Amino acid sequence: MIANFSTLTKKEILSLTNIRKYETKLGEVIGCFDGSDTSMEEQLSRTDAKYIIFGVPEDAGVQANGGIGGARTLWPSFLQSFLNVQSNNFLPSEQLFLAGAFDFAEEIKLVNATAPNGEERVMALRALVEKIDSRVEDLVKTICRNKKIPVIIGGGHNNAYGAIKGAAKGLYSAGVIPLAQVSAINLDAHADYRTREGRHSGNPFRYADDDGYLSKYFIVGLHENYMQENIRRDLQDNPFVDYITYEDIFLREKFNFIQAVARATGFVEDHYTGIELDMDSIENVVSSAMSPSGISPLHARVFVNFIPTEVSVAYLHICEGAVALDDGTASKLTGKLVSYLVTDFVKSHYLAYKNGFVQ
Repeated sequence: MIANFSTLTKKEILSLTNIRKYETKLGEVIGCFDGSDTSMEEQLSRTDAKYIIFGVPEDAGVQANGGIGGARTLWPSFLQSFLNVQSNNFLPSEQLFLAGAFDFAEEIKLVNATAPNGEERVMALRALVEKIDSRVEDLVKTICRNKKIPVIIGGGHNNAYGAIKGAAKGLYSAGVIPLAQVSAINLDAHADYRTREGRHSGNPFRYADDDGYLSKYFIVGLHENYMQENIRRDLQDNPFVDYITYEDIFLREKFNFIQAVARATGFVEDHYTGIELDMDSIENVVSSAMSPSGISPLHARVFVNFIPTEVSVAYLHICEGAVALDDGTASKLTGKLVSYLVTDFVKSHYLAYKNGFVQ
């Protein structure tokens, strides 16, 4: 068992499922751990499901980066929507397995009690993020070692580091890749490539790159107004990193959106690739860094639909969304949008995988 992780039982899943006569909801058929003494790894190795879904409902990384807390609220809302999706011929429900979620509430409580404000709080939160990194890495590594695809619902973007590191180690352990490295394509208003100043949601890709687990990195939709010049220079000087800005797509029209995403898939080539989607890239979606200018929900759906047909997927990570922020901003629709994104990804990838187009 992985520390801080709680599995979901079938009874708990059904309690969140609105069962109706003549219908079959996803919650009625989705796979889960059976509650026996059999290890998580053994149960994962036995399941026929390809996609292992779990939550990281925390915002320590967001707060450690000076952002507004609230990302911890997405997971319950996502579950409520996701489990009530219709199980039908469009969705390969038998390929879905709901593992559970991490819980860092006690650790946050301790930080609040011992370091309530100031620089001391920032340092305490960054230390906690390192612990979260380790937990996420362990679970992702276990899933990838069994040749399954993790679907990670955040949480802050800090969890990209644990996802990249865990996927690289897991796929290498399984003999799938020759080096413990994976690439990443990130739909994001920000590069999340800040300096190594302690772990937080603004520097997961810097740490993954510096530590040797990130092969190539492409950002789609960067906002020029929020790209620090030192980071722009770092990205420009790194031949294994590339990006296309939001302005180049939607204002200057150098590319249309699908061309930009295709350029990203061409850049990572045949490397196993993590798909990263920061909800703050979507216009007016409640997130830690909400924006009045961004992509549409349709663009986000196109992103998760297109990439799985072009690359070998290491994992899917959807992060930074919230139902309620600590400043009072709220929307019940965020979880439903994430549910669309997950099902879009699964439908697209499984069809390409089944037909032998991708791994």
